[in-house]
Amino acid sequence: MGESSATLHEDPAQIGEETIDRHRAIVSIMEELEAVDWYDQRVQATSNAELRAILAHNRDEEKEHACMVLEWLRRNDPKWHEQLSTYLFTSGDVTELEEDEQGGETGNGGNGKANGVRDRSLGIGSLRKG
Repeated sequence: MGESSATLHEDPAQIGEETIDRHRAIVSIMEELEAVDWYDQRVQATSNAELRAILAHNRDEEKEHACMVLEWLRRNDPKWHEQLSTYLFTSGDVTELEEDEQGGETGNGGNGKANGVRDRSLGIGSLRKG
C-alpha cells in the first residue's frame, strides 16, 4: 500500500512553508469531509430522534469547518481562487461551465459571471441601436 495523503511525500526542506501550509489545509478539508460522511451515515442509521438531531448538528459543524479552510485556500492560492470563482455558486451543467471557461474570457473579468450568475454573452454588449 502507498503512503497516506496526510503525510508529506517530499522533503519539507525542499517544498517550503507555503506548500506545507497548503498541504495542512487540504488534509484538514479531507478530514472534515470524511467526518461529514461518517456523521451523515450515523444520522441516517439511528432511530433515536434526539441522537439524530445531535449528530446532524455535529455533521453541519464539520461542513462549516471544511468551508472555512476552503476559503483560506481560495485566499492563499490564485489557482484555487480562479477555479472556485468559475464553478461555485453557478447554475446549469458544470461541464458546460468548464467548456465556456476554456472557450475564452467574457467581459466580466474573465470569470464569466455577472452578479454571481453565469453570463453567456460575448461581453461586447448589444449591437442594436437604441
